[in-house]
Amino acid sequence: MSDDIAAGERVLCHIEDIPDGEAKGFPPAPGAFTGLFAIRRGRQVWVYVNSCPHIGLPLEPVPDRFLDAKRERIICSAHGARFRIEDGLCLSGPCYNEYLEAVPARVEPDGRVVVPEDAGL
Repeated sequence: MSDDIAAGERVLCHIEDIPDGEAKGFPPAPGAFTGLFAIRRGRQVWVYVNSCPHIGLPLEPVPDRFLDAKRERIICSAHGARFRIEDGLCLSGPCYNEYLEAVPARVEPDGRVVVPEDAGL
């Protein structure tokens, strides 16, 4: 682990592992209950816990399918709820006005995406 990764953090992936304009899911870390997913736009990455606020189901019907056809909103496959990418706010569906659980993330200069070690617990 290099000096720029603090205690209590972990590397989720490299930014290039997430296609630009797309999303990618990640299994739970050791000891975690729920996986994460990340959305990339250029050098910006948003990370959320992969759980719909309505009843806690994972959002995607098949691996890495978190976004609508236009790649503008996050979608819950179970209920059709639609969430804003930038902050996880539900814009329509049974969990209207609730939020996905955001995970603090940063992209290191070398492209590593870093999140808290306990994300998803």
